[in-house]
Amino acid sequence: MTESWWKEAVVYQVYPSSFKDTNGDGWGDIKGITSKLDYMKDLGIDILWVSPMYKSPQADMGYDISDYKSIDPIYGTNEDVDHLVAELKKRGMKLMMDLVVNHTSEEHAWFLESRASKSNPKRSWYIWKDPKRDEDGKAQPPNNWSQILGEANSAWTYDEKTDQYYLSLFTPEQPDLNWENPDVRAAVHDVIRFWLDKGACGYRMDVINLISKDQRFPDAEPILGPDRKYHPGGKYFVNGPRMHEYLQELKQKVLEEYGAITVGEMPGVQDVEEIIRTVKSGTGELNMIFIFDIVDIDNVPGKVRMTLQKWSVKDLRRIVSKWQRVMIEKDGWNSVFVENHDNPRSVSRYTDDSDKYRTYGATLLALMQTTLNGTLYVYQGEELGMRNFPKSWDPLKDYKDIEAINFWKKSLDLYGNNPEELARQRKVLERKARDHARTPMQWNDGPNAGFADEGVKPWMGVNDDYREVNAEKQLADDGEGLSVWQFWQRGLANRKMHKDVFTYGDFEDVGPQSEEVFAYVRTGKESGKWLVVLNFSGREVDWEMPEEIEVQGWMAGNYTKGKPEKSFKGSVALHPWEGILGKLI
Repeated sequence: MTESWWKEAVVYQVYPSSFKDTNGDGWGDIKGITSKLDYMKDLGIDILWVSPMYKSPQADMGYDISDYKSIDPIYGTNEDVDHLVAELKKRGMKLMMDLVVNHTSEEHAWFLESRASKSNPKRSWYIWKDPKRDEDGKAQPPNNWSQILGEANSAWTYDEKTDQYYLSLFTPEQPDLNWENPDVRAAVHDVIRFWLDKGACGYRMDVINLISKDQRFPDAEPILGPDRKYHPGGKYFVNGPRMHEYLQELKQKVLEEYGAITVGEMPGVQDVEEIIRTVKSGTGELNMIFIFDIVDIDNVPGKVRMTLQKWSVKDLRRIVSKWQRVMIEKDGWNSVFVENHDNPRSVSRYTDDSDKYRTYGATLLALMQTTLNGTLYVYQGEELGMRNFPKSWDPLKDYKDIEAINFWKKSLDLYGNNPEELARQRKVLERKARDHARTPMQWNDGPNAGFADEGVKPWMGVNDDYREVNAEKQLADDGEGLSVWQFWQRGLANRKMHKDVFTYGDFEDVGPQSEEVFAYVRTGKESGKWLVVLNFSGREVDWEMPEEIEVQGWMAGNYTKGKPEKSFKGSVALHPWEGILGKLI
């Protein structure tokens, strides 16, 4: 396995609006990010990835970009980015930008030209189609594809002036670019070079597998049921027919020249060979992609993201083991993550976020992630064990995300007279909303959790628990166990010390299939064999160690600062949400 700097790096994702406000407007900004670089460095971070901070009307929190080469004034200036890059460099760190080029904002100059007339030279920069007509001659969308951030709505938006529809897969404010047009691709290449020339080390590529559409634009199968007008059309644009061609062109014409790190957000793809084709060492277009199996674990298969189903530890074991082995055997590369800006807080989702068990649940997840093969991604606040905000928050007042707003409007329309079903939909919202990951960062127990000065109203409410869950408290913790932050710091240091094991080593799951415990062995060329045992349950469990495994010593765990006192063979007693790491003979 070839070693590379980006494989060993730990990436920290910042959601800029929620990280740190320095100018008193209630929005996080670039100067706020720069002010916390020492915090990241001390944690063990190598690369800072900032979600979009380009000029934007903020219809989808910056993922609707109106100017790719300018920073939005709410975040700062291009000069602030220059300063950020310089300060990162002083600390031996790098900046990764967020690339959103499946679509632009409707306010982007390209689209303003495109919608001006059918004869405009930039008309073909976007995807325009003539309407269908109903019996009354009224314009109808060209097909039945549903909007990704609101499946009750069409993915097409009607332009009355030119009597055509434009494709807008996410929201009407985000028209899709037409990658079939070589001028569009050249313009995208120019944007990518712009930030690489300014010192960025690479890109996270937003929904990059949606850039190629089936040019027939056929109707989608009615998977949401006969009573729905619109349905997910992913079959016709997820990993579309020319995606690999476009990405290879991007790699060869731009990315290779800079040696850039690339990670693709590629939702909806399951085919192993298709994924390996994208990330295979040497020939793949990207260094790695985000595989969503873990963050989709509680989605109803075949349905949209805002659904709920039960999952088990067996499911988690199957997913992790599958992708660890696939990348090792087929010479690909993993990204390791369980949390980001598009998902609820991991401690609330996968463990127990109660006051009694929150720390153990968060550190259990940290132990798993810091011992898996791949490039590791930590989302802001994950290192503190930040959790979902309370169920008492009002969907109509406190939720800000367009997906959540559309979901709740749809639920009220469909189930307003059905209290039982509406309560079920409310549960989905409370468990799955993206808003949970977007509350302001909790720096201390002062006003606004230290995110903004006293008297400033943050753009989104601060989680009620900030007096107990905050960075200042966790950095100073000197109790019997480690705080979540301290546990992450230790785990990242151990990962780097034994990179031959935890970054590049072999992986094998061990022990019988269990409803509670997931265990595996990592093996390195120099540091030998290590055993990870994770109790993903709120119960005391006696785990039977396989006879062939011989523990030399238990080195770390999430219930104590020192070495856990556990049996070296036979039955190993595990507390609720306990994880332990052992060195094998």
